[in-house]
Amino acid sequence: MRTVGTQPHPYPKRRFLTYNEDAGLPDDRSRAAEPPVKHPIHPMLVPFPIVCFVGALVTDIAYASTAEMMWADFSAWLLVVGMITGVLAGIAGLIDLLRNRLIRAQGRAWLHMIGNIIVLLLALLNTLIHTRDAWTSVVPIGLVLSAVVVLLLCFTTWLGRSMVYRYGLGAVR
Repeated sequence: MRTVGTQPHPYPKRRFLTYNEDAGLPDDRSRAAEPPVKHPIHPMLVPFPIVCFVGALVTDIAYASTAEMMWADFSAWLLVVGMITGVLAGIAGLIDLLRNRLIRAQGRAWLHMIGNIIVLLLALLNTLIHTRDAWTSVVPIGLVLSAVVVLLLCFTTWLGRSMVYRYGLGAVR
């Protein structure tokens, strides 16, 4: 059984973030998310589109329940901000993917990327639908698209977190 420090490692066949003991430097997996200032950009940007898209679903539900125009306006703005920050997070994630061969070798990384591209395309469609008249922009198509986007985000977020916490990819420690 492999050991980490003095403790036996709970997942002996899994790859985790390791350090080169001779040089005291982290290996390739940690460098993927490190810009020159050593702050991972992709994980810092990811929460913004998630919150915006979940907020858009909540405000769509509120609009469908109350028919108050304010909720439709909130949904439209949340979708626009979610799209902008989602594209920025996607660019940062693509840079991480292209810079590190260990991340590219993971099937989860490709599934995570493809899933997030689908999320952004559906959110773009939802944003365009939300530009119509309030009632027809939300009920039923906008509400359904918001729900599908949030469900897909749950899956792609799980994939991304599992790559960091299970395999140590993109982690800076």
